[in-house]
Amino acid sequence: MTPHPAPTSVATPATPAPVPTPRSAPLGVLRFAVLGDSFSEGVGDRVGGVWRGWAPLLAAGLAADGQETALLNLAVSGALSGDVAERQAPRALAFRPHLASVVVGVNDTLRRTFDIGLLARHLNRVCGRLDAAGAVLLTACLPDPGRMLGLPPPLARPLARRQRSVNAVVHALSARYGAVHLHLADDGWTTDRGLWSADRLHPGERGHRAVAGGFHRLLADRGLAHGAPPGREPLQPPPTRAEAVFWLATAGTGWLLRRSHDLLPQLLLLAGAELRHWADGTGPSPLDARADAALAAALAATMEG
Repeated sequence: MTPHPAPTSVATPATPAPVPTPRSAPLGVLRFAVLGDSFSEGVGDRVGGVWRGWAPLLAAGLAADGQETALLNLAVSGALSGDVAERQAPRALAFRPHLASVVVGVNDTLRRTFDIGLLARHLNRVCGRLDAAGAVLLTACLPDPGRMLGLPPPLARPLARRQRSVNAVVHALSARYGAVHLHLADDGWTTDRGLWSADRLHPGERGHRAVAGGFHRLLADRGLAHGAPPGREPLQPPPTRAEAVFWLATAGTGWLLRRSHDLLPQLLLLAGAELRHWADGTGPSPLDARADAALAAALAATMEG
């Protein structure tokens, strides 16, 4: 893992005086910590040879006149919920953020060791500690990777089942901690290919701008964003078809090879179970019921904790 940069300051234009809110930042420096995986690292939105993404775009529109925003992006490609809990959360807490985004879980669904109960405990611990430290939480639910990649139904359904469970946990914790929640799993996001990069798993520049704009709107509704919203239109030229094909043949193949030793055997087993249930006339209902039971147990344990 490469070292993370120090917090960056984001200059903001003059705006009207902030509306007082119970947990708004004082005049001075507004601290924004970003926890998660490649979605928050900015993969898909390359500027000047490095990933930018939605977080810096949002940070530029947060602060009021007389403030600046210090952004600490701890998100790392491939991070699991356990990585966020064990490695990123302590650094975020030391930063004493006023705002903290926690968006993670897709990588968990791509592991043979996927455990919705363990993921719920990880996220509850992270959100609870940040909430107790006074940070306003930002969360998002995401589309399942099988749908975005256009996998055949026997392969896509197990991933969809897992991502629905992750999203249900995120919704429950968002309600518990009063998070600013952005819903990114509906058709408005998933069917618009113009929002997504060549890999179909990460937003492109347009998508990252849409995410930043969505969070900005929700924060402004709470009196927590006082600058101008990020522009909606990309400033970088979109990748050409040749560039997209090249990416899929190089980085995309590398992604598949890295996941194959872990995900593919398990996914094939899950697909076999799907096909067996369809063949004997029971359909996916027993598998759905098993996933629902595991989710219910995870939510019950988390809400009691």
